[in-house]
Amino acid sequence: MAEKKTICLAGGCFWGMEKLLRSIKGVSGAVSGYANGTGEKDANYEAVCSGRTGFREAVQVEYDPEAVTLDAILFAYYSAINPALIDRQGPDRGSQYQAGIYYTEKSDLPAIERVSDVIKQRSTGFNVEIEPLRNFYPAEEYHQRYLDKNPDGYCHIPWAGIRAQAASAIDPGKYPLPTEEKIKAELSSTQYRVTRENATERPYSSPYWQSDKRGLYVDAVTGEPLFSSKDKFTSDCGWPAFSSPIEGPVVIERQDGTFDLDGSFRTEVRSRAGNSHLGHVFRDEPGTPTGTRYCINGAALRFVPYADMEKEGYGYLLDKT
Repeated sequence: MAEKKTICLAGGCFWGMEKLLRSIKGVSGAVSGYANGTGEKDANYEAVCSGRTGFREAVQVEYDPEAVTLDAILFAYYSAINPALIDRQGPDRGSQYQAGIYYTEKSDLPAIERVSDVIKQRSTGFNVEIEPLRNFYPAEEYHQRYLDKNPDGYCHIPWAGIRAQAASAIDPGKYPLPTEEKIKAELSSTQYRVTRENATERPYSSPYWQSDKRGLYVDAVTGEPLFSSKDKFTSDCGWPAFSSPIEGPVVIERQDGTFDLDGSFRTEVRSRAGNSHLGHVFRDEPGTPTGTRYCINGAALRFVPYADMEKEGYGYLLDKT
């Protein structure tokens, strides 16, 4: 068994952040506490809330690197914060709520920077502290596992997001974003324009549009699993359509500033690890199995037939296709 590793993460109130991080498969421990402040004498809730100690409410995470990658933990962390904010998250205000990643090993920096660079690509700003961990003091006992003790207690992180991370089997660390040079070398011009330049392929042009073959649809850039043939349906829109991603966390949804036919803003869909532009999602859609249609560019996908999933390393998802 590999030696356990630790990372310290600050992202607003530590009650919800601890619950989120503890829910990730492969995380063996999570302790709420105070990071990178003035010292032990000030490491108490009252002093930290004064805003004069420099401490951040943080969670020290212990994990098994053979069971979960640091990338997966960081993507889960980023899913629960707004990286553009300074000294606040959700409704919480104060320097103790500053977001930060505090590492104990320099060897973790490549993963931290790789994931953070992906987040920067799709954020309006980035103010997350990335620093060595100088000190950490566990918070008072009543703060530990607070939401287990108080199931109806305050949590600034949506419970749906916590449940989605807890149920996730896909580790984004297995599908890192390649270098720009490698992406350009391996993608066709259409694939590159769609995934990296937010273009839209011509309707009815993708061989995946009406395909009903059993298998897995993965990010053409990273290979991260995105959609299952189980959730695919034929739509007259002219692009591959899915009722849901294979797991919620593998796609990122954001308002893209362009308008739908009814005058509302469209919701863009991007891949988690690759930040590939995939398409758009439409809800309350008539004529769809669930009322939701993920309208996806076929050029952003690569299809892995069911018979090939095992040999290509996707055997763990056979029951989802």
